[in-house]
Amino acid sequence: MRDATAARPGPEAQFKAFLAEGRFMIQRSRSTGRHVFYPRGAVPGTGESDLEWVPASGEGTVYSITVNRTREGATNLALVELAEGPRMLSWIEGVETVPIGTRVTARIATIDGAPAIVFDVASQGSV
Repeated sequence: MRDATAARPGPEAQFKAFLAEGRFMIQRSRSTGRHVFYPRGAVPGTGESDLEWVPASGEGTVYSITVNRTREGATNLALVELAEGPRMLSWIEGVETVPIGTRVTARIATIDGAPAIVFDVASQGSV
């Protein structure tokens, strides 16, 4: 007899499935309330394995950013601190760069045929 959890997809596959449904979800420990990102089986450093999926607020702040300039144009790569606490690597669309501390809002975009989280600079007063 197979264990029911053995057939369940892993955390990364679950995250991607939520994105495909149009939902930005992150994990949270039931016992501590600590949010984690990138999807995983246990909380780093403490090992709690009681992670559940919860909707992300989509709000964040630019923690760091770098710009790659080529002949074709410039792209940024940003480390965004989510309102829930964890940081995620993504990019901020529509701008070359922004100051550290800029408030941003997440959205799901299609990149190379797959859904992904990207960020936009938050409008004044929305975040």
